[in-house]
Parts: sequence; structure tokens; C-alpha cells
Amino acid sequence: MRKLAISSVTIFLISLISLMPSEAFAADKLSGGDTAWIITATALVLFMTMPGLALFYGGLVRSKNVLSVLMQCFTICCMASIVWLVVGYSIAFGGGNAWWGGLSKAFLAGVTTETLSGSIPEDVFFMFQMTFAIITPALVVGAYVERIKFGAVILFSALWLIFVYAPSTHWIWGGGLLADLGWASDALKGYATMDFAGGLVVHTNAAVAAIIIAKVLGARRGFPNDLRPPHNPGLVMIGAAMLWVGWYGFNAGSALAADGSAGMAMTVTHISASAACLTWILIEYIKFGKPSLVGIATGAIAGLATITPGSGFVGPVGALVYGVASGAICFYMINVVKSKWNIDDSLDVFAVHGVGGILGILLTAFFADVSLGGNGLPEGVTMGTAFLGQLIAVIVTVVWAGVASFILLKITQAVIGLRVSADDETEGLDITSHGERSYDL
Repeated sequence: MRKLAISSVTIFLISLISLMPSEAFAADKLSGGDTAWIITATALVLFMTMPGLALFYGGLVRSKNVLSVLMQCFTICCMASIVWLVVGYSIAFGGGNAWWGGLSKAFLAGVTTETLSGSIPEDVFFMFQMTFAIITPALVVGAYVERIKFGAVILFSALWLIFVYAPSTHWIWGGGLLADLGWASDALKGYATMDFAGGLVVHTNAAVAAIIIAKVLGARRGFPNDLRPPHNPGLVMIGAAMLWVGWYGFNAGSALAADGSAGMAMTVTHISASAACLTWILIEYIKFGKPSLVGIATGAIAGLATITPGSGFVGPVGALVYGVASGAICFYMINVVKSKWNIDDSLDVFAVHGVGGILGILLTAFFADVSLGGNGLPEGVTMGTAFLGQLIAVIVTVVWAGVASFILLKITQAVIGLRVSADDETEGLDITSHGERSYDL
């Protein structure tokens, strides 16, 4: 009788469940909260490029070139969006193999309003990742301002997105080459590179391209001693503040969920930026006797770039270390690049984003550990093993980005040419390239 009663109850429950609407099960898969948050984060990350980065860079150049910088950022945004739709997204997140995702999702083939990526619609995921594809080549703008042809900017950026950014994204976030480093060492079998929001994918890739372009293109006229300071520090601060706010979407959005991981990512992002700012202006005060607005704004970007790869893995104490370390090391590296390497990386893309991104990647091997306040390393992975894995990922990224960027730059040089004439550079790119002036005085 007892078995019969249990069977009757089971049959009743199964029958009751079968009568429930199918939407009840769909709700377990599609999260409205996660979707709403990632849509918001997408807008925040787009806000980082337009207008945040455009204003930050625009304020740092001379007044005769500010519009050219705004134009470059604006056009890269539009171009990158189309490239991402046509092939970029598919190369990054298609099935493919360890090297690239293939073309199965070109033009968003097979993606409908019902297609999911985790707990969010895939079209939302597509848009979120598009904003990363937009800002990464826009970061490179800082290396070549005031002396490059507009056509060269667009051609190089388009080629670079297809052959550098999209494959690198696939390697780390798309399940590719750097998502399992077992090929490098048996100790790393199953180990996935810890890059939560783009220390390698975004910052290191952009910075390596930047240093290559700056070297090939050559320095601005008057470098390094006869260049005027940033024409509008106030604009720099406004742009940096917009970047800071947008970075919450950049890092916390990379959790791809509205949960505690996103909340902690936002928390450590803010702490790192704040610590880097204070470190930067303290060094300026000690060295020059006066802390500067441009300095504190640059410090913020250094702290934000450095915490980016670890934002989903480390805790507040780690974030404090990230901030102090980035403020000091990135400050020092600006002088190294310009004075010791004699490279006119005009707006310090490599010193801030490259050094910061790599520093953050390597620090994550330690501060992700529970003993240092992190969320924990993968099971069975020690700090030493994690450091080896992170270092290998850095080397692979730097080598690929460097070689591929150089080749693409030479192709662009052969097709369009790279540098404007000496007369155009002297008069300024605003009027010579775009027929407009930023200030009518």
C-alpha cells in the first residue's frame, strides 16, 4: 500500500508539472535581471569610447588637432560595429577551433531573439562584446595622434580588429588557445587564462599595436622637448571621469550576470582607481612639488586598466595593491618609453594600458588566491602554476599582437600611406584633414 501511495503521488506531481506553461521553464534559462544589467553595461561601455575616451584624448592634444581625435574615435566606433557584425563576432565566439571561431556566425547567422548565451539573449551578448571591440582599437589612437592620415586609421583599425583582436578574444574568452594551457605544460592542463575583462584582450593588444605604430610612424615634430602641454586639462578630467563610470559596465558587466560577482568587480574597480590616483599625485608632489589634474586623471586610467583582468577574481585588499602598484609603475614607465626608448607614444598608451594590463594579469596569479582575499584559484592550482600560466598567456599575446600589427601596418602603408605631410602636421589635422576648427578664436 505504501509503494502504491508513493507511486500515486509521483504520477500526480508529474501530471501537475506537465500542465504548467512552458514559459515557467524558459524563465529558469533566461534571466530578466541579468539581461537588464548587461543591456545597461553595454551602454556604459559604449559611453567609455563616445564620448569618454574621445574627450580624454582630445584634451591631451594641441588645440589644432582635437577634432581629428574626436573624428578618429567616432569613425572607429562605426567601423568596428560593422566589422563585428560581418566577421568579428564569429571569429571571436564561433565554434571553430583553438585558433579562430570560424565564420558560422558571420552576419549573426543563426542568432534570433530566442537564441541564448547563458542567461541572456545572444544578441545582447553580441552587443556587449561589440563595445569592447569598439574601444580596443580606439585606445590605439593615443599612439599616433597629430600626424597620421585619417584613411590609414580606418584601414589599419579594420584589419587589426579582424586579424588581431578577434582571434585573441577567441583564444581567451571563446574557448580557444589560451582557455586551456595544457599544450604548454602538463601542470597547466585545464588551466584557463584569468583575464576577467580584458587585461590581455583589450589593454595589452592595444598597447602593443600602439608601440609598434609609434615606432614605425615616427615622432611628432618637436618631440620630445618642443611640444606644448595638453591644451585642455579640464577636458582630460571630464573624459577620465566618463571612462571611470563606464568602467563599471566594462568590469562588472563581464560577470554576465546581476550577482555578487558583478558587485565585487565594481567594488575592486573603484578601489584600484582611487588608490592609483592618490599614488600618482603623491609621486608628482614629491618629484615636482605640485600635483596635476592631468596626472590624477592618468592615474585613474592606470588603476582601472590594471584591475581589469583581476576584477572578477580578487578582493578589496588585492585591489588596493593593484592601485598602488599601477600608480607607481605606470608613472615610471611613461618616462622609460619617451626618454629611454625615445618612442613618441604620444598619449602613453603602452605605459598606461600595456604595462597596467600585463601587471594586472600577473598579479592575479597571486591575489586571486583565498589567502590573499581573492575568490580562489582553480582546484589544484598553486600561485606558482597560475603565474606560469598567466606569463605564457602574456608572451603569446604580445608576440602575436606585435608581429601581426607590424604586418598590417606595412600593408596599410603600402595601400594608403601613413603620415601626413610636414605642412599638414604643422597646420594641424583639424583643418587639413577635416576642414574644421575646434576653436573659432
